[in-house]
Amino acid sequence: MWHWEVHLIPNPIRKVLSSMQTHRVRALLMGEQACVFYGAAEFSRDTDLAVLADAANLVRLRAALAELKAEPIAVPPCTLAFLKRGHGSHFRCHHPEAMRMRVDVMAKMRGVDPFASLWRRRTSIELPDGTPCDLLSLADLVQAKKTQRDKDWPMIRRLVEAHFFEHRRSPTAAQVRFWFRELRTTELLVELAARFPAACVRAARHRPLLTAVKAGVVSDIDAGLDAEQAAERAEDRKYWLPLRAELERLRHRR
Repeated sequence: MWHWEVHLIPNPIRKVLSSMQTHRVRALLMGEQACVFYGAAEFSRDTDLAVLADAANLVRLRAALAELKAEPIAVPPCTLAFLKRGHGSHFRCHHPEAMRMRVDVMAKMRGVDPFASLWRRRTSIELPDGTPCDLLSLADLVQAKKTQRDKDWPMIRRLVEAHFFEHRRSPTAAQVRFWFRELRTTELLVELAARFPAACVRAARHRPLLTAVKAGVVSDIDAGLDAEQAAERAEDRKYWLPLRAELERLRHRR
């Protein structure tokens, strides 16, 4: 299922992951590094983690960050209050094996289920060098990437396409539902609707775009995909308005 190459997982990232495992931090890899494991390879100097926001896990997280010699590089501080409100905490590592690696930590994301659900659905793997790694499930990673950032939408498309091409010959019902919910490639949606017309009708109840897919009107499908993206980006901007205002206040105080 995973198509990583050893050279795509640099040693500094392995050090961050091993430190989290050593200190038993409830953390899930997300962001561009997680995309590597799902066949949408992209290099990043950052390690993005979703973490459980409770007191015991925060103690373990701070111990792991101390091992990494990680210093905070931006507001807000890494506290339960800020994590639970949806803020991220940002660090730069100075451990020799993770020098200059940035670690970004979040506990709450727009449209994404609580951590307990993410943890139950997680993907657990082992890197070629034996380093264990827990990461967001593919479906949760796709959901987490529905942001206002330009770079996230091509990545969503690549992630779902990679999954589709791997399993298209004999997909499970769950995989077909996932593709109808998340595919962003017109030609593949049309192919899927032709193969599974009944499933397409059912999925259209929750994704109106699929009505155009069933009709095979390419211009309407393309317009529908654009409208979906615009709506998600607008919701993300709205979600971040009060959080960004709070960050500005914190910066001015500092």
